[in-house]
Amino acid sequence: MATCRIGVFVCRCGLNIERTVDTDAVASALAEHPGVVHAETYDYMCSDPGQARIKNAIAEHRLTGVVVAACSPAMHEPTFRRVAEEAELNPYLVEMANIREHCSWVHSDRVEATEKAKRIARTMIEKVKRNHPLEPIRIGHVDKCLVIGGGIAGIQAALDVADAGFEVLLVEREATLGGHMAQLSETFPTLDCSQCILTPKMVEVSRHPNVEVHTYSEVLDVSGYVGNYSVKIRKNPTYVDPDKCNLCGECEKVCPESTNSEFNRGLTERKAIYIPFQQAIPSSYTLDEDTCLGLRPLRCSECAEVCEPDAINFDMAPEILEEEVAAIIVATGYEPYPIVDLGEYGGGDVPDVIDGLQFERLLSASGPTGGDIRRPSDGRIPKRVVFVQCAGSRDPENHNAYCSKICCMYTAKHALLYRHAVPDGEATVFYIDIRAGGKGYEEFIQHATEEERIRYLRGKVARIFREGDKVVVWGADTISGRRVDLEADLVVLATSMNPHPATETITRTLKIGCGGEGFLKEAHPKLRPVESLTAGVFVAGAGQGPKDIPEAVAQASGAASKAIGLLARELLTHSPEVVSIDEEICGGCGVCVGMCPYTALSLNGSGVAECNEVLCEGCGTCVSACPTGAAQLKNLEDSQVREMIEVALVDG
Repeated sequence: MATCRIGVFVCRCGLNIERTVDTDAVASALAEHPGVVHAETYDYMCSDPGQARIKNAIAEHRLTGVVVAACSPAMHEPTFRRVAEEAELNPYLVEMANIREHCSWVHSDRVEATEKAKRIARTMIEKVKRNHPLEPIRIGHVDKCLVIGGGIAGIQAALDVADAGFEVLLVEREATLGGHMAQLSETFPTLDCSQCILTPKMVEVSRHPNVEVHTYSEVLDVSGYVGNYSVKIRKNPTYVDPDKCNLCGECEKVCPESTNSEFNRGLTERKAIYIPFQQAIPSSYTLDEDTCLGLRPLRCSECAEVCEPDAINFDMAPEILEEEVAAIIVATGYEPYPIVDLGEYGGGDVPDVIDGLQFERLLSASGPTGGDIRRPSDGRIPKRVVFVQCAGSRDPENHNAYCSKICCMYTAKHALLYRHAVPDGEATVFYIDIRAGGKGYEEFIQHATEEERIRYLRGKVARIFREGDKVVVWGADTISGRRVDLEADLVVLATSMNPHPATETITRTLKIGCGGEGFLKEAHPKLRPVESLTAGVFVAGAGQGPKDIPEAVAQASGAASKAIGLLARELLTHSPEVVSIDEEICGGCGVCVGMCPYTALSLNGSGVAECNEVLCEGCGTCVSACPTGAAQLKNLEDSQVREMIEVALVDG
């Protein structure tokens, strides 16, 4: 090992570290460590003056390595490595010792925390002594982006990338674009018509010269790496040629089979051959094979017999499309919490207990009742409606623990629109507390409560059941401390937002993470909120977590900007801290190949393991599994780890 001249920089991080760790004592102790020629403390090492101190020290003390004892490397490692590069020190000779999250934030004893901080920093000193200068891996890329999900977030992301001059593939599982926003009547807090603001976007994305839309399609497989992903897309047969279909509707009239309408949330039925809604994109009928009497063998052809343009083709088969893309934006959206899982509220058993999206369809002029609010059970106008917030949300014992974020606002919208539609009706809202954290949201709530005479009861509903032609609601008013029993004509549950069922499959296909609730996991909640931990894969919309339309659109544009930044580069770079294989001692057992979660390893023609460095994320799984020690991570070799362990065990 060549002569080392290590500089150690201990950050006080205001009081985040200094409150629990004596940073001056840490710096003094580390200054005596073999190989260290400079050690100092500063309030904020990540600040511009702090970075300047590091630059100056590199030049003044001719440092061969730098250790910054501060926060998590996930937050500022790129910052300090960039500083080293500006000072003409190889950035991979910089390491961070995490004495904040791993020390000061989890301890209260200042003496013990200080001792632990010294040990953590010493391990990184020993590591950086044995680090090698590395260069980023540089790769070319194609100029195309894949967007998964055709709701408002997916549409916005696709348009932004396409407007920047890059090709986009937009893949949507359903027969039309639009997602759940297409089902809404109006949007809060401005009460814009949902279709009026969504439909132009749908048309724009379908006609954009840089966008190729694939509805009724799903992503089957993704392989490759950032800049050069190979994607397999299954395009399911609609059995209707959209170029020939003239939307005459004759096929629908003669179709003998019906099923519940997904778009109208089961409030009406649709035929086996159908168009989801009038403004659907693509503007064409779809034949639902599962509802049809049968295609293999063909048991009914009445729709084809009346189709004058001859648009129906029963021989249409699935297509497998293979595409190359540089970046992927995942906008898989959400699904409402299943109402049948809310048995205590009569979900699934009481027909006049419905969820918020069903109520949206009742409110909509294009809905099953033309905007007239009617009870599902008997078609009568409900004169007393009870709205129940947090149905399935904020209930860790029985349902979802998290807040679904939008329920307070859309419940206020529902109650307000109900009062407009039924002026002599009575609206009551049960709530835990009101969360209105958006521009104009609090004013909207105040308008609903003060000017529209909507009754808000602060309390939790215990049970909902049917009694005769009424729905009985048992609840409590926690302000007055009294039990409340109400008879209602209709109950609307503000159900929790769940991740779309397809999200789990997509995360496995893309090798990206999910949080505990099943939503797409971002790389860092504050600094990298639209990136996943897989390079080149970005997240957007309600698939990443509960959010309203403005937030979903903003996040979609953020993800698109990241994708555009990637596509605009001439060459992409990948971290060189990847696995290397010593061919001399590799036994060719293939254990590492099966263990690698990123499929970066394979056996070559000589039966020796080799690594595709662009695919490798440096997780170390193969290193721990390799029986001969042939697999080693660059700058985290076994010899380094042994030295780090030994120095961590030394007292003083």
